Formats: sequence, C-alpha cells, structure tokens
Amino acid sequence: MTTTVETPHGVDPTPTPLALLLLGRQADPNSERGVECPGDLPAASDPDLVERARAAKAALGDRVFILGHHYQRDEVIEFADVTGDSFKLARDAAARPEAEYIVFCGVHFMAESADILTTDAQQVVLPDLAAGCSMADMATAEQVAECWDVLTEAGIADVTVPVSYMNSSADIKAFTGKHGGTICTSSNAKRALEWAFEQGQKVLFLPDQHLGRNTAVLDLGLSLDDCVLYNPHKPNGGLTAEQLRDAKMILWRGHCSVHGRFSLDSVNEVRERIPGVTVLVHPECKHEVVTAADMVGSTEYIIKALDAAEPGSKWAIGTELNLVRRLAKAHPDKEIVFLDRAVCFCSTMNRIDLPHLVWALESLVEGRVPNVITVDPETEKYAKAALDRMLALP
Repeated sequence: MTTTVETPHGVDPTPTPLALLLLGRQADPNSERGVECPGDLPAASDPDLVERARAAKAALGDRVFILGHHYQRDEVIEFADVTGDSFKLARDAAARPEAEYIVFCGVHFMAESADILTTDAQQVVLPDLAAGCSMADMATAEQVAECWDVLTEAGIADVTVPVSYMNSSADIKAFTGKHGGTICTSSNAKRALEWAFEQGQKVLFLPDQHLGRNTAVLDLGLSLDDCVLYNPHKPNGGLTAEQLRDAKMILWRGHCSVHGRFSLDSVNEVRERIPGVTVLVHPECKHEVVTAADMVGSTEYIIKALDAAEPGSKWAIGTELNLVRRLAKAHPDKEIVFLDRAVCFCSTMNRIDLPHLVWALESLVEGRVPNVITVDPETEKYAKAALDRMLALP
C-alpha cells in the first residue's frame, strides 16, 4: 500500500519509499492494465540552479519563450512565460513569432504541435527527449493504418470520420487530417464529435477511449452499446465486422496513465472521509469514475471551478498531482485534496525538471540549440489540416 501525508488544505506530495513503488517499481493491481508511473521522481534541484536559470533567461531575453504545462513541477513553472494545457500553449507559441526559441516544458506530442503551429524560423526545444506520453504512444501510425484497413474490409471506412485527441503524435494527427477528420481537446470534444457525425455515420476516436466514451454517452446521448473498443494488439482489433458495422463510436484502446488510476473506490472513500466534498474529475477518467463524480471537465475547467468556488468548500480533484498541489496552495481558504490516496505524478512530465531546463537555456546562451523537435513537411501538412478543422469548429 502507498501512503501520503495529508495537510488541512491538500496532499503533501513528498513521496515515501512505498509511494515510489508506483513510480517505477511495480504496477498498481487495482488500476486498469498498463496504468503505472515508470521512472523515479527527479532529485531535488540544487538551489544554485535557480540563479543560473534566471541568468540564462535574462541573457536570452525576447529570443526565448518558455511554455509550462499545468502538470509541471513548481520549480519549472516559476520560469514559464505562460502556463496552460497543451493546445493553449501551442497557440501561445504561435502568437510569439518574434521568439527564436520555444522551450516547451511539457511532453513530446505537445512540442510537435508547437512546431506545426509556429513559423519555420522558430525552433522548438524539449528540455528532455525522454518526456513522452504513454497515451500518445498507445497509437502508432502503423497500428492506425492497419485499423483503417480493417474498417475498409468491413465496408465502413467511407462513412467513418477520425477524431483524434490533442494528446496524440504528429503522425496520428496527420492520419486524421488525411482522412478528413479533426482534432479535439478535452474542452471541445463534444463540438468535435457533433461535427464528425454531421460528416459521417461513425467516429474512430483516437487514442483515449475514456474521453471518447464519456463525451459520446454523457454529452451526445449515445449508449454504451453504441461504443466498441478497438484493441490494436488483437486481430481485427478484437472485433467482428458486424460489431464494427453496428457501432457508432469505435474507441481506440488507449488511456492516460495518471487519470486511468482513479477508481470508483477512490470516489467512495473520499466521500466517507470528507463529508460534503465535491468530487471534480477530468474526462480522461474511467466512465464509472466520471458518472460517480459531481463535476467533470478539462484542466482549464478545473482551475476555473476552483477559482470560483466558495471559501470553506471541500474538493477532491481527479487529475495530476502537481496541479492539485498547486491549486491547494493557491486556495488556502478551501480544502482541496487529491482524489486518490496514492501519490502518482505524471512521471514523463516530471522529467522536465530544473536541471534539464537550465541545461537547455544555457545551451541556447552558448549558441547551441539542443533537442530540437521537428515535424517533417508532409506530416505537418496533414496534421495542420486536422488542427485547422478544429479551429474552424463553431
């Protein structure tokens, strides 16, 4: 069992040795298969690095623009020019064409999106190339191409519109654009699906099954029976041609390794422990968790909900721990706790620590551009087409 230390206003995320088991040394048997946190938390930063980061950023001036995703550590967020979710940050980068270097403190697919949306004169830097995304990695270009062949053989590809979550690789975004589909975020998934069903009869939703299912059932009024789960590791996705023809939502078997670990037990336990608590979760959580919660919404929705909450209110938040901890500190007049008792950071986000950020900034000062993320022109063309369709949604 993993333990955390609770404070009056949230969770102290200092990991115990047992907590670190969830960060690379074992899987949680109570989570869905594949939900774990690989890798240890980065070591505490040398205090001297703070001054080095300030000096390097000052030396670069307007030549550098630092983006910080909400799930980053506080020591990184301190140096971000803007914070936000993945798409907001990519758009913010595109709005700063005078910046030669975009240092993206996030994960790989986010840096790809920034490269797609920024000019050719700008270079996007990811401080640690190991900062990937387990969800995005659950759908490869080869697997999705094979899936499309299966849909073609079933006679439904021409009436199926792909909708891909922002949390996907540039290759998957390009596939989506090439086949007439659109990208969505957790905040506009309903609009994206409505648009898709206006274009065709079925949707292939990539790569997060939970966001697709929750949006289809809770926002569009479809039934769970209208959804089938395509498993890329099984022949024909583990589905018959008849199942594919009968379905309206073909969900890819992917999930977020952080949000996927929240369970119905987590919701029930926190309600018993904190009477009167409001449970607010991200739509990447499992369907039974979302339906048991009081509120559901994107990262930006969660932040706005807590900003507007009444003093003295009690909240259990089902999203990444760095953000929950930051919200608890920002709202000491409210009781804000992490939904699950087990400490589980987004381990790949946490790879972007202060040492990596300082190394990237000092490299730029010295005239070296490290870890440049570049999307090839063909992929960029079709990925941008999919992103542009999202931007054009009413």
